Amino acid sequence: MNTANFPWLTTIILLPIAASLLIPIIPDKEGKTVRWYSLIVGLIDFALIVYAFYTGYDFSNPDLQLVESYPWVPQLDLNWSVGADGLSMPLIILTGFITTLAILAAWPVTFKPKLFYFLILAMYGGQIAVFAVQDMLLFFLVWELELVPIYFLLSIWGGKRRQYAATKFILYTAGGSLFILLSALTMGFYGDTVTFDMRSLALKDFALNFQLALYASFLIAYAVKLPIIPLHTWLPDAHGEATAPVHMLLAGILLKMGGYALIRMNAQMLPDAHAFFAPVLVVLGVVNIIYAALTSFAQRNLKRKIAYSSISHMGFVTIGIASFTDLGLSGAVLQMVSHGLIGASLFFLVGATYDRTHTLMLDEMGGVGKRMPKIFAMFTTCSMASLALPGMSGFVAELMVFVGFATSDAYSSTFKVIVVFLMAVGVILTPIYLLSMLREIFYGEENKELVSHQALIDAEPREVFIIACLLVPIIGIGFYPKLLTQMYDATTVQLTARLRDSVPTLAQQKDDALKVSLSAPSIAN
Repeated sequence: MNTANFPWLTTIILLPIAASLLIPIIPDKEGKTVRWYSLIVGLIDFALIVYAFYTGYDFSNPDLQLVESYPWVPQLDLNWSVGADGLSMPLIILTGFITTLAILAAWPVTFKPKLFYFLILAMYGGQIAVFAVQDMLLFFLVWELELVPIYFLLSIWGGKRRQYAATKFILYTAGGSLFILLSALTMGFYGDTVTFDMRSLALKDFALNFQLALYASFLIAYAVKLPIIPLHTWLPDAHGEATAPVHMLLAGILLKMGGYALIRMNAQMLPDAHAFFAPVLVVLGVVNIIYAALTSFAQRNLKRKIAYSSISHMGFVTIGIASFTDLGLSGAVLQMVSHGLIGASLFFLVGATYDRTHTLMLDEMGGVGKRMPKIFAMFTTCSMASLALPGMSGFVAELMVFVGFATSDAYSSTFKVIVVFLMAVGVILTPIYLLSMLREIFYGEENKELVSHQALIDAEPREVFIIACLLVPIIGIGFYPKLLTQMYDATTVQLTARLRDSVPTLAQQKDDALKVSLSAPSIAN
C-alpha cells in the first residue's frame, strides 16, 4: 500500500462513524459485547491517527499536509476537503486519545448501552472532522453533527435536571452555529469567484469593514464553545448533569473546538480584523480568568466548581491568541491540549467520587481520604496539574502565555502591566479554591453516614489505568514541552508573522474615534 496516497484523514473520520452504524445489529442486551467493540474501534482509530502522523507528517512544514479533496456537491461548490497542519494535528491526536479513554470510562453504563456507544463513536468521527475539514460549508455541517450526540448523551444519561441542561446546550450552540453558516455563505459569495475552500477564502481581499463584521459574527459562535463570558452559562449546567465519559468529552475536546476555530477562522482568515479585535479578546480573557475563578469559590457543587475552573483556564487561550507573539500563540495551543488532558482527568475523578459517595455537595463530604487513598492521591495529583504546578503541562502553557503577552510590542506598557497583574491574580486564586476543594472532600471530620456506606471503596484498576494514561502526557509535557510544541511551532510562527504584518497597515487606517476607544491597548508598533 502506498501510504503517501492513502486517504488517512477520511479513513480516520469515517471509521468510527461507520462502526457506530453496526452497533444496532450486534446481539448484546447487557452491553458487554458492545463496550468491547467500541473500545476496539476507538483503539484502532487512535492507532491510525498516530501512524498517519508518524509516517506522513513533516513537523517543519507549516502548511497543510495529508490533504484530500473530492467533489461532493459540485452545484454548491461543496467538496470533501480535509487536511492537517500544526493547528489541527495536536487536537486530532487529543480527540482520539480522550475519546478512547472516555469509552473505557463508560464501562459501568448499563442503561441503553447500544445507543450510548453509538453516540460516542458517531461523535468521535464528527469531532475529528471539525479539526480536519478545509471547506467552510463542510465545517458547518460537521460542527452541527457533533451537537446531536452531546444533546442525547445529556438528556438521556444525565442527572435530575438533564432535560434543562441539554436544551440549554443545544439552544446556545445551535444559535451560535447560525453565525457560522451566515458568515461562511457571505465569505464564499464575496468577490468575483464563489468558493468555500478555506485556503482560497484566506487569499480573498476582503474590505476592512467586511472583515470586522465577519470577525464579530464568528466570535459570537466560537465564544459559546470556548466558552467566553457571558456566553458561558450552558457549560456549568451541562457539566452539572453529565456522566463521567461525557464530562471527559466536554472538557477534553468540545471546548477546544472553539479555541481552534477562533485561530483558524478569525486570526488566520481575517488577520486585519484580528488586530482590531485583539484587545477585546485580551479583556474577555482576563474577565474569564478572574470572574470564573471567583465564581468557582462560591460553588458548593463539585461538578460546577470544576466547570468554572475550566472556564477560567480557557481565558489564557484567548489572551495567547491575541498576543501577536510566537510564544503567546504557542502557549495558547499548548494550553488547549494541556487543559484537555487535565480537565478530562479531573472530571473523571469527580464521576468516580460521586459513584462512591452519591453526593456532589462539598458540605456532605469530608474525611474520605483514609477510605479511598488511591482516589485521594490521583485527585490531588490532577489538582496540582490544574493549579499549574511546575513540572506539569499547565505550568508551561500558562507561563508561555504570560511571557508571550508581556513581551508583545503590540500593546502599550500600561495595558500589559494591568493584564499581566490580573492574570497573576487568577493564577493565585486557582490553588486557593482547588486546595480548599481537596480539604473539604478528603480531610477533616468524617461524615459517619457517608463513610459507612458500603460503596465507599477505593479506585479499581480500570480507573487507575485511565488516570495514569492522562498523567503520562501531562507530566511528560511539563518536563519536556518540546515533545508537543515541535509539532506545531512552524505553523504558529508562520501565522504570527502574518498577523504582525497586518498591524502597521491597520494602524494607519484607524479613524480618530477608534483610536480613542483603543487608546490604552495601542495596536501600533
